[in-house]
Amino acid sequence: MATEEVLVDEITYPSKITTTKPLSLLGHGITDMEIHFIHVKFYSIGIYLEPEVVGHLEQFKGISAKELEENDEFFNALISAPVEKFIRLVVIKEIKGAQYGVQIETAVRDRLAAEDKYEEEEEEALEKVIEFFQSKYFKKHSVITYHFPTNSATAEIVVSLEGKEDSKYVIENANVVEAVKKWYLGGSSAVSSSTIRSLASTFSQELSK
Repeated sequence: MATEEVLVDEITYPSKITTTKPLSLLGHGITDMEIHFIHVKFYSIGIYLEPEVVGHLEQFKGISAKELEENDEFFNALISAPVEKFIRLVVIKEIKGAQYGVQIETAVRDRLAAEDKYEEEEEEALEKVIEFFQSKYFKKHSVITYHFPTNSATAEIVVSLEGKEDSKYVIENANVVEAVKKWYLGGSSAVSSSTIRSLASTFSQELSK
């Protein structure tokens, strides 16, 4: 059976993928901003989760998509649900790996500092992540994925660049892993409001079944 495809800002995402388990595309969007009155899109995002995740979110049954979108407790429950999570980013506007690394550094450090969890171990772990991205150059359609296995405090990053072998890195610091999840899935503090809106819409429908 062929997997259906979903267009996210003209970029194709399979509706289902298999890591260690079959995962479904349950949310998608883009990161963008206005720069000198020009609308600039940076990358598209696809959020893949085990379909069973719905069973861990029953307490949010019957809540509208709009209310879910504004409910950070819902997104915290989604982040902590014991299911496999996979985030796929496809670059729209080319960017140096060093620039992307700075974005991660700022997002993760600020989150952990706010929660009083930014210690020496976190700083070292974050430095290694930035180092991993440092020498790369992301042309349009380059792919970055984050894989969060079930019940594991690690995250595997894979970078796919045209004409090169995939490069991989595993983050093993639980606090840094958590902060990366929150960067993409953390409700009002997430990097992409369109992705959060999409997740809220999907789950509002799934939870009303």
